[in-house]
Amino acid sequence: MLSKFLDPKNDVAFKKIFGSEKNKDILIHFLNDMITFKGNGHIVDVSFLKTSQDPVIAAQKTSIVDILCKDEKGHIYIVEMQVAKEKGFVKRAQYYASKAYIAQAHAGGEYHDLKEIIFLAISDFVMFSDKKDYKSDHLMLDMKNHTNDLKDFSFSFIELPKFDKDIDHLSSITDKWCYFFKHAEETSEKDLHKLIGQDQIIERAYEELNRFSWNEQELLTYDQAEKYAGAYHASMEQKYDEGKAIGKKEGLQEGKKEGKKEGEQEALLKVARNLLIKGIDISTIISSTGLTKEVIKSLKK
Repeated sequence: MLSKFLDPKNDVAFKKIFGSEKNKDILIHFLNDMITFKGNGHIVDVSFLKTSQDPVIAAQKTSIVDILCKDEKGHIYIVEMQVAKEKGFVKRAQYYASKAYIAQAHAGGEYHDLKEIIFLAISDFVMFSDKKDYKSDHLMLDMKNHTNDLKDFSFSFIELPKFDKDIDHLSSITDKWCYFFKHAEETSEKDLHKLIGQDQIIERAYEELNRFSWNEQELLTYDQAEKYAGAYHASMEQKYDEGKAIGKKEGLQEGKKEGKKEGEQEALLKVARNLLIKGIDISTIISSTGLTKEVIKSLKK
């Protein structure tokens, strides 16, 4: 049966819901619900910025993020939906945040005018295996007294695989958003009414996922993004299988080498023991076997 709702983790769907001027109020509501603020108050308005952050010099990387915006106070928000498990994603998050921070420094500008950078990522894989909670918030803290003196960077991560609540046990708006990202495709009309409650913004987010309101070109673009993601996953799995096979082969070869080496060592030790029993002096045994003086002495014990 064809699902009424599309997958919000799809790049096209995600940007349609949270990255368009038409749905700016959804993004504002979402950020207010998900970000742990440090005295900034709620966001009232946002303006979208160019998601491609150009490098300062040609040799540097260009940063492309899903959503880049700033609020009415100038604080900058980076929002990323990360489906594929990527090596170094935490470092990439810090790189994007630092690029956005540096991009504010215009010629002649003052350092005290630099605004806060808030990074929010929703990942469809486990990022921090040592943490139980599905949401984690990260700040720069003084190691001794845990004060947050360096206030301009904060990171929040949602790890969807850790979110295991069913629709009858959602206790916060954060729970509702996580349920939305993880289970939107399988949400029934009955469950939808239960999930929405009085929250019209989440209802709007679901409306944006209603496949029957998308035109043919939009659905084609959505399907292409799905195919690309599927092909990427298949490619990564193939590389994993190939790497595993190569590792197994190299492991067997290394095991044979180690086994041969251990056998040769045991044979030398046996020769050294026999020579000691016959009363041969240690210096002669060393020259005959290549074993160290300490090893040969240990054979006497």
